[in-house]
Amino acid sequence: MEGLVKGLLNVALGNDENERDNQDRDERSRSSWAQVVTGEQEDDGVNSDSRTGYNRQDERYGRNEESRPHMMPQKPSQNMQASPQGYQRNEDERRDNVNQSCWNQKEGEGNSEGWETVQKKPTKRHQQVKMDSWNNYKKPLDEQDYSNEVEYGVDMEPSEEELSDLSKACNKLWELDLNRLVPGKDYQIECGEGKKVYNKDDMAEGCLFSWLNDDVFNKPSYSRFCSLLDNYNPNQGVKENVTPEEKREQTAFIEEISRTAPIKYLHKYLSLKGIISGDYEEFKRMLTRLWFDLYSRGGTSASSSAFEHVFVGEIKERGEKEVSGFHNWLQFYLEEAKGNVDYQGYIFPRRRGEIPDSETQLLTIQFEWNGVLKSVSSSLIGVSPEFEVAIYTLCYFVGGEENHVEIGPYPVNIRCYRLGDSIGSAFPVAEC
Repeated sequence: MEGLVKGLLNVALGNDENERDNQDRDERSRSSWAQVVTGEQEDDGVNSDSRTGYNRQDERYGRNEESRPHMMPQKPSQNMQASPQGYQRNEDERRDNVNQSCWNQKEGEGNSEGWETVQKKPTKRHQQVKMDSWNNYKKPLDEQDYSNEVEYGVDMEPSEEELSDLSKACNKLWELDLNRLVPGKDYQIECGEGKKVYNKDDMAEGCLFSWLNDDVFNKPSYSRFCSLLDNYNPNQGVKENVTPEEKREQTAFIEEISRTAPIKYLHKYLSLKGIISGDYEEFKRMLTRLWFDLYSRGGTSASSSAFEHVFVGEIKERGEKEVSGFHNWLQFYLEEAKGNVDYQGYIFPRRRGEIPDSETQLLTIQFEWNGVLKSVSSSLIGVSPEFEVAIYTLCYFVGGEENHVEIGPYPVNIRCYRLGDSIGSAFPVAEC
């Protein structure tokens, strides 16, 4: 009888002790989870609802590898602020595995209770763009340094076949683009998931550009081109104020690209067709007028130009806001690096099976710029500024509104629209 009573007491005491243990564990669990969901352990200001429990660290970005499925870099949350200074100058910094990453993540940390702190939302790593030389482009033209002239050769002499076939001439420009970048060597893109044009869902978890080699901005035509991109007000219908320094930047850019093979071929082609004179200095002045002279768009005089619309992009303010123009990959890269562009996926190609990948250099995509949607936009990725100026100028003078040509491996429709005597818009459309 005494043993029975003792046993019952032990059971009762054991149950009470177990219950207290369970309560302690529940309390600790709730405490740990509360720290996670309330962000008490955070120091980067990222909302808790944008976090995931993903713990894998990809070796490509210099992190530990765990047995979890690979995931693309995540985008920053809406309330993360882009750097107000845009691009940071750092002459000595070189690319490494971390710099190649579009994102910079912090590793999750465990706690004493066996809980793993949920990963912080990754923040975007800003590209170190070398801008120190850009002020030199505003100097008087006779005080600036330019690249050496590319000498005329047989390959820059248009053949009779090229003179009679615009497609062959455009393909020749592709072959002459010696400054075109190589995917995987000079840059890396992640296309994400595809979508239809009418689909407004964000199908890309990360940036379009994973990294871009620092050396790209040492190329003179690339550097001069990039220095022009911040000279414009993106709002359509706002009158542009072009300073004398910006005028010099424009002329210096044309001078720089006029020393390259694509522009020399363009001059030879147009002069042999009798469209322009053989005077190379007059040809350069013509290019400056064609691409940089201001004209009216959106009801306001001197509010736009071919360069601004095609390469920089504009935001229509009347009616529903939308992005127009903006067909240049360098502008896309730099705006994405500043957090102004949100890549939302590629548009499904017309031909099944032709899915873009990291090697693709003709992309049709959807994105937002400063919060305004560009539902469909086509761009040539990795081509040089001189190539784009040359091919669009060639189609303006020799072609029509639609120009079905082949450039390298891509069948493409170069659409070129006139606005009076100027280029109103020009861009590629993939034909497959």
